[in-house]
Amino acid sequence: MNPLLDFSGLPRFDAVQPEHVTPAIRQLLDENRAVIARLIAPETAATWNDFVQPMVDAGERLSRAWGIVGHLHSVNDVPPWREAYNAMLPEVSSFYADLGQNLALFARYKALAAGSEYPALSPARRRIVDNELRDFRLSGAELPEERKPRFKEIQEELSALGSKFSENVLDATNAHAEWIEDEAGIKGLPADVKAAARAAAEKDGKQGWKFTLHAPSYIPVLQFCDNRELRARMYRASATRASEFGKAEWDNGPLIERLLALRDEEAKMLGYANFAEVSLAAKMADTPAQVATFQRDMAAKARPFAVRDIAELREFAAAELGMSQLESWDLAWASEKLKQQRYSFSDDEVKQYFPEPKVLAGLFRVIEALFAVKLAPDTAPVWHPAVRFFRIEREGKLIGQFYLDLYARETKRGGAWMDEAITRRRIEAGVQTPVAYLNCNFPAPVGDGKPATFSHDDVITLFHECGHGLHHLLTQVEELPVSGIHGVEWDAVELPSQFMENFCWEWDVLGGMTAHAETGAPLPRALYDKMIAAKNFQSGLQTLRQIEFGLFDLLLHSEFVPGAGRSFMDLLAEVRREVAVLVPPEWNRFPHSFSHIFGGGYAAGYYSYKWAEVLSADAYEAFEEAARDSGSTLDAATGERYWREILSVGGSRPALESFKAFRGRAPRPDALLRHNGMTASA
Repeated sequence: MNPLLDFSGLPRFDAVQPEHVTPAIRQLLDENRAVIARLIAPETAATWNDFVQPMVDAGERLSRAWGIVGHLHSVNDVPPWREAYNAMLPEVSSFYADLGQNLALFARYKALAAGSEYPALSPARRRIVDNELRDFRLSGAELPEERKPRFKEIQEELSALGSKFSENVLDATNAHAEWIEDEAGIKGLPADVKAAARAAAEKDGKQGWKFTLHAPSYIPVLQFCDNRELRARMYRASATRASEFGKAEWDNGPLIERLLALRDEEAKMLGYANFAEVSLAAKMADTPAQVATFQRDMAAKARPFAVRDIAELREFAAAELGMSQLESWDLAWASEKLKQQRYSFSDDEVKQYFPEPKVLAGLFRVIEALFAVKLAPDTAPVWHPAVRFFRIEREGKLIGQFYLDLYARETKRGGAWMDEAITRRRIEAGVQTPVAYLNCNFPAPVGDGKPATFSHDDVITLFHECGHGLHHLLTQVEELPVSGIHGVEWDAVELPSQFMENFCWEWDVLGGMTAHAETGAPLPRALYDKMIAAKNFQSGLQTLRQIEFGLFDLLLHSEFVPGAGRSFMDLLAEVRREVAVLVPPEWNRFPHSFSHIFGGGYAAGYYSYKWAEVLSADAYEAFEEAARDSGSTLDAATGERYWREILSVGGSRPALESFKAFRGRAPRPDALLRHNGMTASA
């Protein structure tokens, strides 16, 4: 049997090969078309059991198989998998575009919504029907027949462009390397970073140290390396990736212009003023104006703190580092020096206390304490020897499983993300338990038998992705289209992930997840106190940076007119003049690697990070309130309530209703401002 067609259990990563993709996906596409033909026949009743359930069943088989292919394209982007994925991407995109425009299907959902069965359906099922009707409209189902072929062409081209955008970023990232032969040229770098760079050079059969644009190599160079010329070269290489400054075939500039033009055309065809309105149709926020106001209000609150941050940094650089001019490649390095002087510790010092086994044990302890579950190692076929697999049990019963792929590789796309392998739902045999992929890009252990050590930022990233994973894994919803993260508004989907980050700052959490890499000693309280003192170091600058990205994305998809004489780089310059206090060099090509909005799902939605941060900080405040009585934010009663009202309900009701059910009121930004040190007292 083709392993992509085996849905009896976990994905068969030990057996699936690129040559399985085309026959399996084509068979599933044919099966889905046959099911649809049967469901739109006159004799099929527009009821849940006769119509919706068979649609969900057939759709899941296709999405599970294609999900495996997409996952391997992300974590093992070697030529055979890239070719296999791209060979079928147009056909899959075409199928979904056709599906969204199928008037007969649309009519069946409308008949169900208007029929006598609809009021008797569960709230979750009614929400599924409502979501389907909305999505049909957004997919062009109500377009005149003569315009539908063009709309379908747009969807297919957008899919291909998004995939090509991400591939260009990865190829451009892999194309640049720096080799340093004199150790004086890497002064300041932590020992583990140097060891990894040495191992990378040896792997290529060269002397010295090799540095790349992948985060575990690039970020430490910018942050710690005293070699200003090396920092400048690597910054420029990173900031101009996939642009006109590199290979023409990797230049994402034309792709961005085409993506924007197609999105604008799509919006106009659907009767919206711009693509941002299309994007917000399925989000918590109502209008682009509301989102713009939200971001500008946050920018106004953050700006005084950002101005103070940069003034302090420049004053320090002039007085202590002899630098009258700070360039973009100096900022992280000078900031690290200032932080070390002000708080008497470095990120590298902290990193030595976070060996991987202790971090995972500490993370699991938090999850177990909050949600009354048990986590344990499990076995499954994996796509790389470094990948691990775990199970989650509640009251002795399996409720979910997840893969953990922690380390950076040249064949793995950058960043960190959670994705679904299997979604919880009720089937004839009982309840199908969910399975998740958790992916990070942390430095791997360097062959001396010692475990990898993580920076505190890495730890926060791990907790963040596990928050997404818990949203998927701890759901109690048994209807697939609103189970876990399905059906959750995009600007609320970051709530559970950002919520988990808060525990990375709690003493009773860190005390149980640290052990010095050399001595085994736990994190000293004095060092923890310094970390807390430094927690909001440059938080004003960081907030403005997020808003710069979010406002650029929003205006790009709401006010910008492609091909009207003003370039997207001109718009970015305008946004920076409005909200930024730090402006990078004119040749910086940040948009060309902004994969979130051009290669991912965040177009006109990058604001969601800050929007959901308000929700997550407010939700976490409930645990802080409980800690005043219990002495710990690991409060089981509050955790149970959070699980019941936020995690377990998935997308079965509006996110605002879930938030209000947990907090008893609408969200407020006060907790976020306090957590970030941006209050009057600060």
